[in-house]
Amino acid sequence: MQLLRFLCCVFVAFNRCCKDTGFFMVFKCQEENGALKECLTRHYQDPAFFEECKQEYLREKHEYEQTGIPAKNRKQKLPTSM
Repeated sequence: MQLLRFLCCVFVAFNRCCKDTGFFMVFKCQEENGALKECLTRHYQDPAFFEECKQEYLREKHEYEQTGIPAKNRKQKLPTSM
């Protein structure tokens, strides 16, 4: 998913719009949301990109099955002393 954030620069515009408008983002960020959806759809319909995302998911799933630790927790630093 990080790769999509890099590929879809409209992701930044959508996030900024949502942060700036708060509750009214549903009404005020429709243009940015449409552009983001179009970008995501275009990339997910690309077979090579889809396969890359699938392989990343399978790697993370395998690591979770081996360690029992979710990917987001594996990236955190462990304490050196207790």
